[in-house]
Amino acid sequence: MFKFWGSQDQQPQPRPQDGSSQSWYPPSVVSSPNSSRPGTPSSASSSSFSSHRTSDRPQSPSHVSPAEAAGIIAVLKDKSVDELRKLLSDKDAYHHFLLSLDQVKIQNNLRDELRKETLQLARENLEKEPRIMELRNQCRIIRTTELAAAQEKLNELERKKEETLKFYSPQSLLQRLQDAMNKTEEESENLHKQLLDRDVDLGTFVQKYKKLRTTYHRRALIHLSAKTSSIG
Repeated sequence: MFKFWGSQDQQPQPRPQDGSSQSWYPPSVVSSPNSSRPGTPSSASSSSFSSHRTSDRPQSPSHVSPAEAAGIIAVLKDKSVDELRKLLSDKDAYHHFLLSLDQVKIQNNLRDELRKETLQLARENLEKEPRIMELRNQCRIIRTTELAAAQEKLNELERKKEETLKFYSPQSLLQRLQDAMNKTEEESENLHKQLLDRDVDLGTFVQKYKKLRTTYHRRALIHLSAKTSSIG
């Protein structure tokens, strides 16, 4: 059993190897003035873990929660001085220890699950590629054939719509009423001329003439009413 570093008879021990030439750790770790004598197991392990995280990710600071740090310290506190030194000097031993931590296992499992899900999504997308190409071809056919026919039909319907609106517009209705009045007036004049020429007898003339004049005046009243309403 080794004695704790706080005891009176603990002597400084030399480093097992020169960190400047053989160690894979950063200079801040291997060249520290206190590296010849470790402080406490927890402090040595914390320094080793923090240095490793910093060297792995030099551009982003490490963030370890208090709970994670306490868990790592609990793992390191029962290790001997030789085991801690080995972790500081042996890259393989350090990685083996790192991979044995529960926090690292959880992160690795999450990474593996995400990788599997990503690969599965990629496979599904590749399987759908033929269907996507088929739908693209169908869309191209629709644009070049069916869409053109539908556009032509739409233009025809728009033309009919304009004609219908124009036919039933107030101006058009007034004009047709005026034309009907003129036609009835002309028929009345022709019938009167036939009477003068004795081409029709008086009884027939009266009956037809009365009907024509009634139609004429009815249309004239509608025309006047519609014109007054449109003006108002």
